[in-house]
Amino acid sequence: MKREILTTVVGSYPVPSWLAGAETDSHALEDAITVVLAVQARAGIDVVTDGEVSRFDPSHPETNGMIEYFICQLSGVDTRLTRLEIEEFRSQAGFQFRKKPAGIVRDQIGEGTLYLRDDFERLAKIASLPLKFTITSPYMLAKTLLDVHYRSFEPMVLDLAEVLRKQVRDIPAEVLQIDEANLPGSPQDAALAARAINHILSGAEKCGHKAVHLCFGNYGGQTIQKGYWESLLPFFNSLECDHLILEFARRGSEEIEVFRNLRPEISLGVGVIDIKDNQVETPEQVARRIEAAIRKLGRTRVRWVHPDCGFWMLPRSVADGKMQSLVRGRDLFLGGEA
Repeated sequence: MKREILTTVVGSYPVPSWLAGAETDSHALEDAITVVLAVQARAGIDVVTDGEVSRFDPSHPETNGMIEYFICQLSGVDTRLTRLEIEEFRSQAGFQFRKKPAGIVRDQIGEGTLYLRDDFERLAKIASLPLKFTITSPYMLAKTLLDVHYRSFEPMVLDLAEVLRKQVRDIPAEVLQIDEANLPGSPQDAALAARAINHILSGAEKCGHKAVHLCFGNYGGQTIQKGYWESLLPFFNSLECDHLILEFARRGSEEIEVFRNLRPEISLGVGVIDIKDNQVETPEQVARRIEAAIRKLGRTRVRWVHPDCGFWMLPRSVADGKMQSLVRGRDLFLGGEA
């Protein structure tokens, strides 16, 4: 990884249609991961993922496993919900993006059957390129739960963070990335979210780089949060990570100057691929977006380029085309470097 600017994906890839009907078949899952890795390698992506296909749950297609894969395996959390519990969840402020909770917290949250190291080892066995491993932020997970045990949001978030810290201790990924798509709409909770994320990252001793991804929502391709990056600058500066992976292609580069005030120890990843549009960008468009960011921030700040968010809701042909344009656009900006 010697290039001045590296390419990566945020995490998810469109679930192959043949896997959706055979998600419990271990051979089919291994085949799917092999295909997803090969597609990224063919496009020239520098740091790849398993496309998060192993987390896909056809019962919850709107979140592509980003929530339920974690929640449903935790101890202390019950996924059986009564009518009254669902109605109570719907009545709470800030939870309107879901019709019902992912689960109800009836006891202290523990690891349960969650075993992320096993997921990583299955991926590492197949991969030949540097790997990114993604997990969902404890703050975002907590926002999908109905709590009848803690009766206080902060200790629930911090217990989720402790579970995930234990899970990532033995994961030697090139990049460990924590995903947070709820905080941009609730910047008043930034201190708590940062505390929880930093707790997880403190345990990631075997990974090469620590990343945090934020966007403004991608539930079924919809933006679900409103806000501005400027309000989250104190949050970004409090993170104990190596780089950020942020949405810019859909939002435009007007806010990017805010990141002149980002701590110099944190590199910036700039989203230059719009994942809420089926139009495949040209390499020239990608190069211009990179140039616009570099012009405002300088060459030492921007170290990563990537899609705004995951590819899971796009047709595979579109996702593949966007990855190819991402790499070609980066190479075009750098002057055709191989």
